[in-house]
Amino acid sequence: MKTRTKLLLFSLVLLAAGSGAYLYHVHESAVQHERAAHLRLSGNVDIREVTLAFRPSERISEILVDEGDSVEEGQLLARLDAAELALNLQKAKAQTKAQEAVLEKLKNGTRSEEILQAQENVRAAAAASANARGIYARMLEIYETSEGISLQELDNARAAAESAEAKTRAAEAALEEARTGARGEDIQQAEATLAALRAEEERLAHLLTQYELRAPSAGVIRSRLLEVGDMASPAMPVFKLSLIERKQVRVYVSEADLSRIHEGQKALITTTSEADKPLTGTVGFIASTAEFTPKTVETEDLRTSLVYEVRISVDDPDNRLRLGMPVNARIDL
Repeated sequence: MKTRTKLLLFSLVLLAAGSGAYLYHVHESAVQHERAAHLRLSGNVDIREVTLAFRPSERISEILVDEGDSVEEGQLLARLDAAELALNLQKAKAQTKAQEAVLEKLKNGTRSEEILQAQENVRAAAAASANARGIYARMLEIYETSEGISLQELDNARAAAESAEAKTRAAEAALEEARTGARGEDIQQAEATLAALRAEEERLAHLLTQYELRAPSAGVIRSRLLEVGDMASPAMPVFKLSLIERKQVRVYVSEADLSRIHEGQKALITTTSEADKPLTGTVGFIASTAEFTPKTVETEDLRTSLVYEVRISVDDPDNRLRLGMPVNARIDL
C-alpha cells in the first residue's frame, strides 16, 4: 500500500514538473516572439524650447502673458516703448508725401497761368529794354553833336540798355522753360529721391514691428524672465517657450538591438498614468557612438552597459507629455 502511494506521489511530481516545463517553454516562446516583433525601450520626455528676445534695445512697456499660459503662433506676447520710433515714422511719411507732390508737379508740367505770367514778364522786359535803348540812342546823339552830357552819363545809359536787354533774354528763356516743362534728368532725380524716402519709411515700419514680441509657434510659456520697465536687448531673453506641436522622447537601446531599428520607424509612446492611451511617434536621430546607461533609465542589469541614444519625435496635440516625464516606447520591427 505504501509503495503504491509513493508511486502515485512520484507520478504527480513528474506530471507537475512536466507541466511546469511546458508552461515555461510556452512562456519563453511567447516572450521570444514578442521580442522579435516589438522592441520595448524606456526613456524621458525632452521638450524643445525657444528662447524669445527683442531685437532692439529698449524698455519693456507691456507684457501680455505669464508662465503657464498657452499661446498660439503669431500671438502678441510683449511690447517695447516705441514712442520715438513712431514719431520718426510719421516724419518719414510726411517727407514721402511732400516728395510725391514734387514729382507730380514735375510730371504735370507748367500750368497755363504760369506760362501766361512768363509771357507778360517777357513783354515787360522787352518794353524796358526798348526804352533803355532809346534813352541810350538819344544821349549818344547829344554827346556826339553838342557834348551836352558827360561821358559817364553816356556809359550809364549804355549799361542800362545792356542790362535791360539781358533781362529780356532771361525772361524769354524762362518762358521757353515753362513751355517745355521739366527735364528728364530732374524727373529721374525726383523719382530716385522718392524711392529713397519710401525705402526709409518701410525700414522704420519694419523696425516698429520688431518692438512687438510674438510667438513663433504654438506652445506654453515656461519661464518669464523680465518684467515691465526692464531694459530689453537681443542678449536678454524675455520668455522661454516650450513647443507643444512636436516633442521628443529620448530612449536608449543596447548594441544587440541597435541593428533592429532605423530612422523613420513608427513607435508608440505610453506613460505610467495613461498606459492605455498611446501617442504615435517616429524614430529620428540614432546616435553613432555608445555611452553608459543614464541614471534616469538604468536598472541593476544595465548599470555598466553601453547603450545608444535614440530620439523619437512625438505628436502631442493635447500637451500630455511634460519635460522629464518617464515614458515607455514600443517600436514595431
